[in-house]
Amino acid sequence: MNLPWSRLVTASICPERSSSVSVPLYEQLYRHILHEIRQGRLKGGDQVPSEKELAEQFSVSRITSKKALEKLHQVRVIDRVRGRGSFVATTLPELSAIEGELTGAAQASNGAAPAATSLGLIMPDFSDSFGAQLLRAIEACAAQADLRVVLKLTYGRREEEERAIRDLVRFGVDGLIIFPVHGEYYNADLLRLVLDGFPVVLVDRYLRGIAAHAVYTDNVQAAIDLTSYLLERGHSHVAFLSPPAEHTSTIEDRLQGFTAACANHGLRVPSEYLLTNLFSTMPVTVPHQPWAADQATLRRFLDEQPQVTAFVACEYNIALLLHDVLHQHDPLRAEQAEIVCFDSVAGPFVEPAFTHIQQDEAAMGRTAVNQLLALLRGEAAPVQTVVAHRLVERAVVVTT
Repeated sequence: MNLPWSRLVTASICPERSSSVSVPLYEQLYRHILHEIRQGRLKGGDQVPSEKELAEQFSVSRITSKKALEKLHQVRVIDRVRGRGSFVATTLPELSAIEGELTGAAQASNGAAPAATSLGLIMPDFSDSFGAQLLRAIEACAAQADLRVVLKLTYGRREEEERAIRDLVRFGVDGLIIFPVHGEYYNADLLRLVLDGFPVVLVDRYLRGIAAHAVYTDNVQAAIDLTSYLLERGHSHVAFLSPPAEHTSTIEDRLQGFTAACANHGLRVPSEYLLTNLFSTMPVTVPHQPWAADQATLRRFLDEQPQVTAFVACEYNIALLLHDVLHQHDPLRAEQAEIVCFDSVAGPFVEPAFTHIQQDEAAMGRTAVNQLLALLRGEAAPVQTVVAHRLVERAVVVTT
């Protein structure tokens, strides 16, 4: 017979709640249903409350309730019938053994995420100038916490990001760390995760007006520092170069910092000094990149703005592209111009090619994992965390 869900007591969602060990929400639901079966309130063949009913009854997300039911199905406690719902299996496994495995894993974790917990990591791409150290830090920190990491690259495509989110949630990861793609609109799947309360932490950028946990650099202040460096060296005509800034918080903040620094020094920024339509450095899914188009754009810009003597490049690869175009197009101007950027290829034997803002990718990665662990344990975590940056001057080579 079907048992009315109203008879189940909300307070019993986790009989082990008094334990000092915190467990993820989906596991609390999992344990609760096992408890109801052991108590005889759910019997073989009884229909189990739906994902929607569980979510509403216990004030959790549909993703959480779905995961609890999927885990119960995996251990053959319930049968899931498409179009009908979930039912207690008529032949049950040994429930005490299943509960014992859960308890042992939680105690062994000493309050951290259970050993079987996995996280999904979604990134547009990564390179030596930015992303590689972030990836290494996330993997290393996750390994210390016994977290398995499943990596998906989106190559800057929103549809790939949406697919990656759906695939990883379906795969059963307990939380996500997402480096969002550039774009004009928020990813609907990402917004749904946040609104449903699924454990997710963003890195490098944040969602304006949305209370999504995020770890990033103060890009406004970083751009102020970088631009002020040029202005204090006597440059009064400084340009800003970037991909399109619309609805990408990182670029929007850097542009805001650039204009603020100029204003602080009594300078008005002509709109012609803002070149924000460079595309070749953005991740793509095909080998060919529009380098030639951006090179032509930069040549036109240099011809139209001969008075510009310094450039703030939003990314390291844009700085490289501009450097090459300058040397090919106007070698004399190239010797006199200054280029600064965000991030750089780093290494013990590598001197920075440009004065740049160095973001702390390692701290960003570690913080993202630790925040995700806190969310998995049901603990409070800051919605936005700013990671420190530093300005690194280019080494000046003196020849004799």
